[in-house]
Amino acid sequence: MRPRRRDTVVGWIALTIVLAMAVSLMLNMLFIELAGVWARPALDRTNLLREVASLARVLEAAPSSLRPALAEAATSHDPDYRVRWSPDLATLDLPQGPDLRFHDGTDTLREHLGRENAGVWVVQPEDRSDDDADKGYLLALELRDGSWVAFIAPRSWGLEPVPRALVTLVLVLISTLLVAWVATRRLARPLQAFTRAARRFGADIQAPPIPAQGPYELREATLAFNAMQARIQRLVADRTQMLAAISHDLRAPLTRMRLRGEFVGDRKQQSRLFRDIDEMQAMINAALVFFRDDTLKESPTCFDLGELLLTLVEDYADQGLPVSCEGGGRRVHFGRPGGLKRALTNLIDNALKYAGAATLEQRHEGGQVILRVCDRGPGLPETQLEKVMEPFYRLEPSRNRATGGVGLGLATARALIVEEGGTLTLGNRAGGGLCATIRLPGGD
Repeated sequence: MRPRRRDTVVGWIALTIVLAMAVSLMLNMLFIELAGVWARPALDRTNLLREVASLARVLEAAPSSLRPALAEAATSHDPDYRVRWSPDLATLDLPQGPDLRFHDGTDTLREHLGRENAGVWVVQPEDRSDDDADKGYLLALELRDGSWVAFIAPRSWGLEPVPRALVTLVLVLISTLLVAWVATRRLARPLQAFTRAARRFGADIQAPPIPAQGPYELREATLAFNAMQARIQRLVADRTQMLAAISHDLRAPLTRMRLRGEFVGDRKQQSRLFRDIDEMQAMINAALVFFRDDTLKESPTCFDLGELLLTLVEDYADQGLPVSCEGGGRRVHFGRPGGLKRALTNLIDNALKYAGAATLEQRHEGGQVILRVCDRGPGLPETQLEKVMEPFYRLEPSRNRATGGVGLGLATARALIVEEGGTLTLGNRAGGGLCATIRLPGGD
């Protein structure tokens, strides 16, 4: 069943943006409401107006001769809270500017004084000049007798505009990252599962289909991938069945030809006939080995790479063949030991055939396992180093097994290494000879 077009990547991206904006606005509003007094209190939300009104009523009730002393006493009680009394407004030397008389808190202050027409001069911190060292609240009140009292209260609470903007920016970033993280996790999980399944299929053709999950586009891609995987598995199964049938159908007439060859009187012709039959049999076996799926069915496992190389060298030593191993040591590797051993065997056999000896090297470099099979044979022309790994390609055009086989050894080795997620390259050695280099992942 095809997925319904509801949960889409476009929808998730749009939803992520909307949610990030909504959450950031909510956090900003919460910051303003719950931490407003600490962050940036308005003048009418502090106790300053009530204290100012109370002190103004005290000064207003006192005789004019005592008011300077009372103002001085209020100042000495709190150095950060200064009070000045003056018989007129001009001597207070208040800042000048547009609309300085009409700020928030004026009506509240008049209400505390109990006089609706009281003269009020309120200067907030942002109204003061930047070069003013005493940048705080300044309030001047007109008493009933026309005299004025000024209150200077440096701002010692709340946050300045820059820190307050930084707090708001941090809240926006936190909310955006939080929503983006949740949304991307929702998108990334099925994408990661799809990637792992695709890699597993590249290493194991019998891997099960991927469950369709995630947004609409990813589920569509998953269904298409599953369909492709099923077709590939069916093609491989048909190919295997066809090759098995070919093997059976060809071996039967070859066997009959060998039996009939026993009755050939001419021994020279009989020998040629048997040689041709053996060559055809070898070609069939090589082709079947190249196309069969034994290594694909082998499950990857952890094994000791150094032990595998040592066993391989010992097998050749038991046959009296000069194969040596350099470097290595114990090393746990994850892969298919059977497929890797077959690839190395093909490369070593090739070196023994053309050079009479082979050297196997192992090292780890740049997060990779590097294996090299080197010899001191005639080497290859530079233009042929890549072509010789193509199936059925031979430098010597005849199909005489005595001069090089059927041309599937290197092609089989490269196919096995590719199935391991690695690469196989050939290169000529300085001083003569050929070196086959295998690079496999996992050599940290």
